[in-house]
Amino acid sequence: MSDDTGSNEPTPDPAAINRERLPGRNRRRFPGISSRAYEHPADRSALVALRKLTGFDTVFKALSGMLPERSLRLMFLSDSVRVDERQFAHLHQLLLDACDTLDLDTVPPMYVTQDPKPNAMCIGLDQPIIVLTTGLVELLDEDEMRAVIGHEVGHALSGHAVYRTILLFLTSIAVRVAWIPLGNIAIMGIITALREWFRKSELSADRAGLLVGQDPQASLRGLMKLAGGNNLHHMNVDAFLDQAKEYEAGGDLRDSVLKILNVLPRTHPFAAVRAAELHRWAGSRDYQRIMDGHYPRRDTDADASVSRSVRDSAGHYAQSVKNSKDPLMKLVSDVAGGAGDLGGKLRDFATGRGTGARKAPPRDPGQDSATP
Repeated sequence: MSDDTGSNEPTPDPAAINRERLPGRNRRRFPGISSRAYEHPADRSALVALRKLTGFDTVFKALSGMLPERSLRLMFLSDSVRVDERQFAHLHQLLLDACDTLDLDTVPPMYVTQDPKPNAMCIGLDQPIIVLTTGLVELLDEDEMRAVIGHEVGHALSGHAVYRTILLFLTSIAVRVAWIPLGNIAIMGIITALREWFRKSELSADRAGLLVGQDPQASLRGLMKLAGGNNLHHMNVDAFLDQAKEYEAGGDLRDSVLKILNVLPRTHPFAAVRAAELHRWAGSRDYQRIMDGHYPRRDTDADASVSRSVRDSAGHYAQSVKNSKDPLMKLVSDVAGGAGDLGGKLRDFATGRGTGARKAPPRDPGQDSATP
């Protein structure tokens, strides 16, 4: 390609300059960082277990040979805009920065596709590709977009793209075989399990986005915009986080059940819930240790203990249940601790007559004060 002066010098290869470009504004880099550093405990143990199985990914891909990966790539190549130094150059630079920050050697291809709904995804089997919709590109500012691209690069580093692609494929298959007796039930069981895992993986990727952007307010603003649009002057991050607190603590057992039913068909957690989770992690010692340079390295992934990861995950859930203000989680915690009978608590919750604690019967005035 020639410039205006007629020079015939070749355009530099973006891959060649990838390692030479450092993130701007003195952002920290994390050389050799393992995805274990930021993975949410809920999906970390499952991923460690899968990685320990020799040849699992190879077998998984072989069984999934029917997946139209090449068709997907051709579709985006032919009907979307590829991000590079000539097209959406600012997004290309954000992608290079994100890969440099998380020390991802291979920069995934990235496309912008026409869709007014704000969304982004990382898909693919052999090589991940990142797709951004025009709705998302138009919605977010540079710092918010940096966190989103970091989120998708986090998916790539964690190996989530394979399972995301499987989920997309199975969802389309479920529609086609819905008429077959019992055929859809088995597929929907797998889809439900994949969705539950993927919702947890989104929390991990949000953390990766924060490590790339290193601006908690920008990450939270981006999530708030996904919920309420671009009218930022009408919204407030602190008020949005208060919504999350109300959602997590409010209502009775019926509301808790409705929350579960509402989230089942979704691949992503609700935006307010994601914001609350990320806000907690941003204030945690784990995040600060990573920022200080203390984190697991990729070269130790093979030595990661499956049993320890499972114990950490179980411990996280136990602590989450204990600290939760959700009525259903309180019920689980109380029953597990032997605080009252389950039937009485369920009855009180279902009728909305209390938080689950049963009141003592009125005392007979003539009864002795001594306990029998």
